[in-house]
Amino acid sequence: MYYGWVLVVTLGVTETISWGILYYAFTVYLAPMEAELGWSRGDMTGAFSLALLLAGLAAIPVGRWLDRHGPRLLMTVGSIAATLLVVAWSRVATLPQLYLIWAGIGLCMSATLYDPAFATASHWFERRRVQALTVITLMAGFASTIFIPLAGWLVQVAGWRMSLMLLAAILAVGTIGPHALLLRRRPEDLGLGPDGRPLGREPDKATRPAGMQVGEALRHVSFRWLTAAFWLATIATAAVGVHLLPYLADRGYDATFAAALTGLVGAMQVLARLFLAPFGNRVRPRPLAASILALQPLSLLVLLLVRSTPGVFLFVVLFGAQRGLATLARPALLADLYGATRYASIAGVLQFALSLAQAAAPFGAGAAYDALHSYEPILLALAVISAVAVVAVLPARRPAADTLQ
Repeated sequence: MYYGWVLVVTLGVTETISWGILYYAFTVYLAPMEAELGWSRGDMTGAFSLALLLAGLAAIPVGRWLDRHGPRLLMTVGSIAATLLVVAWSRVATLPQLYLIWAGIGLCMSATLYDPAFATASHWFERRRVQALTVITLMAGFASTIFIPLAGWLVQVAGWRMSLMLLAAILAVGTIGPHALLLRRRPEDLGLGPDGRPLGREPDKATRPAGMQVGEALRHVSFRWLTAAFWLATIATAAVGVHLLPYLADRGYDATFAAALTGLVGAMQVLARLFLAPFGNRVRPRPLAASILALQPLSLLVLLLVRSTPGVFLFVVLFGAQRGLATLARPALLADLYGATRYASIAGVLQFALSLAQAAAPFGAGAAYDALHSYEPILLALAVISAVAVVAVLPARRPAADTLQ
């Protein structure tokens, strides 16, 4: 068996655990922390927002490290630090301590979540890259399904502080060892080429991805189109993800039913990735990305125009599919355009830009609602923004032959 698939399965497991504990479990602890410590939901979620912002800011140096040194040390140290910070979270007593802990967890997110995993897979696969990325995200798509109920059960039986200690133990056992023992930088270290082909046997030059340096890629016009496309799409995805539940409540849906529909978006992400797995390598990344991004404006129009429960279910299917598949489309297209040589550094710059959209969009949508007292014009504007994102990704092309290395 090609060792690249060992890495894919390893990263699938460690990403599931890392996402589940460092990202999704946070929401479980809001109520018990509020009850014991008296902090407001806004104060506590501010710490989580700070973590996401710092994770985006760290994406650029993390990308440079990955290109120069590979993932093993970075992801191992990140997992060790994350484990210690979760233990510290279980002992938190003041709000500044919570913010300091989550600032550190944000840096650990940048070192352990999808960006380093995708960079690793992109080095080990070319022809089957989309399939490899699909396997990782398909496994990690169950992170919320596993760890939100698990964390809730642990809080009930052991209290929130002890439950965090138990989650820290799971994080340590499930990520530190696999990262330290199994991760490898590139297939050439094992005497192989990408996809397991023998060294010296090169793929067809017409289909071989470009290998560009960071500065060249950032100056390339297609990178600007790519950044614009995914930045606009991220604005809509982040805004809708936060405000969907209150919008459904405004439309008269029961709070429990609205929460269930919102949670169903995550299930649709997994199902969409499962559907893509057999076909992802048969479609070029650019038309694939455009098709995936097109699901978002379509879903928003369905939500606005088909004002019935079946319409909401159709929206959930389309929006969830787009959200799940866009996670695959971005690294696949980026690697196809600029190759694996400096993939992590280039992806880090793109992720930094997207982190600004992720931080600004929920707040901007909330401020717009306060001014307009309606979500309808906001969703219509987001549908237009999403449609522009589809158009923006179309001009993205590989660099000219004289820029290749």
